Amino acid sequence: MRALVTGGTGFLGRHLIAALLAEGDDVTALVRTIDRARALPLAVRPLAGDVTRPGPLRAALRRVDVLYHAAALTRVGLPPKDHARLERANVEATRALLTLAGEAGVERIVYTSTLAVYGDTGPGSQPVYEATPLPAALPGASAYAQSKHRAHAQVVLPLARQGLPVTLVCPGWLYGPGDEGRLGRLLRRCALGRLPVALGGAGAFSFTAAADAARGHRLAAVRGLPGETYFLPGLALSLRAFLAEAQRATGRRAPTVWVPEALVRLLAGALQPLRPAAAEALRAWAAGSSVGSPLKAQKDLGWQARPAAECLPEAVAWHQAQARAAEAARRLPPPLEPPG
Repeated sequence: MRALVTGGTGFLGRHLIAALLAEGDDVTALVRTIDRARALPLAVRPLAGDVTRPGPLRAALRRVDVLYHAAALTRVGLPPKDHARLERANVEATRALLTLAGEAGVERIVYTSTLAVYGDTGPGSQPVYEATPLPAALPGASAYAQSKHRAHAQVVLPLARQGLPVTLVCPGWLYGPGDEGRLGRLLRRCALGRLPVALGGAGAFSFTAAADAARGHRLAAVRGLPGETYFLPGLALSLRAFLAEAQRATGRRAPTVWVPEALVRLLAGALQPLRPAAAEALRAWAAGSSVGSPLKAQKDLGWQARPAAECLPEAVAWHQAQARAAEAARRLPPPLEPPG
């Protein structure tokens, strides 16, 4: 298949491109800068552009069979003055790009949503299903989650009802090699034995290896139905249990002190008036649970998530290698000053 990928230089996007190339697909990746294009595999065709200004992509969209829209601004804890960036990147750009893809006659579109659009799924590990009504709003959730909720509910689903051939996929909390986000940073500290204290830990989450989520995207393009939503969740674990699995992969000590969710929320509330971005980042560690059922994707797509115990060693090894490389770079002597 001829595929166009947005977000191809991001964490999930790199795994998605690898999955597509493994299937022999002809892949074009949208990149904002030449520097980002250098990070792509040689087999990938870079296309200069920006999802927030998709007009120039019309000709490229006419030449592909499937569009994977994985680009998003995913940072939790942005200052309120930057929330408009989330709206532009995650909501307005999605509307413009998917509308343009429909006008260009793209046969299949796969949109990357997230289980986070369902909010707190409740105590324990009881999952939500694709048939579970989407909440009308996500009060108290991060600005990122709220922007993805608006894109999912107010943009993608209405376009699907109007006949756009778009399939939605909702991975769980992604982890794996290449993760520089908040879970990746936590895993790196755990892998190095530098995480004596952690926040929350009791809520359950569907952790999904990024490589598994990538395979699910392609299966959604090949076997999924337009207008349908497919969850791509790994096995539900508490953050405490997930880091215990990481500890078994590293031999390092897992956190020995866990700050309870109630105290985390209290601290976030105290921070809110003075540092709202820091308060949001703190509150995210006490956001309850996010658990989805994989049954529909297993039945309709033939998708399976691997257990964290199988995937974490590769993720941990990557984080350890990155830490060693950073330490080696710090030890390099400073460059020589030019004479004169």
